[in-house]
Amino acid sequence: MSYLTESLKIEILMMIGYGDRARTQCEVVRLFRETHPDLPPLNQGSVSKIEAQYREMGHVRKVPSKRQAVVDDDTKLNLLLALEENPITPARQLARDRYGDKTRTQKQVCEIFNTKYPDRLISQSTVSRIENKFREFGNVTDIPKSGRKRILDTKQKLDILLDIQYNPHKPTRQVIADNDDRGVNCSI
Repeated sequence: MSYLTESLKIEILMMIGYGDRARTQCEVVRLFRETHPDLPPLNQGSVSKIEAQYREMGHVRKVPSKRQAVVDDDTKLNLLLALEENPITPARQLARDRYGDKTRTQKQVCEIFNTKYPDRLISQSTVSRIENKFREFGNVTDIPKSGRKRILDTKQKLDILLDIQYNPHKPTRQVIADNDDRGVNCSI
């Protein structure tokens, strides 16, 4: 399954279909082989895994494997804090220096952060969420959001609101038509 790109996985999902138009895994395997005879054959297990990943995670991107942790979670948090305090020191050296030393609780991490950054206070639940996200995904970056992307930027929204504020009796369809003339597509 390693040869399957994200676009091929999406194509497989499209072959599966939905509702009363859904195909069986056998039909998807046959259709994939007919569509892509130059690629290695696909099996039902791969189709099942792709469908399960999409249903569970909402995407078919490659997910990093979850390796067994050599150190416990508290040690990981200590290392992250140590990297924050000493960004120049190599991570391996910090790990060697701190491995097995005293560990910090979520409450202690929260207190240290709040002392260091008093203008950005966080709660213990925030530390817990970050720790869980790091444990699950291996990083703490934002996950792409699902749903439709925003079409209007802040300036365009402000123009529409100002138009409504200055002309409160103006019909909504007229506001939309005026904004369409300015290149702002919106609907009721």
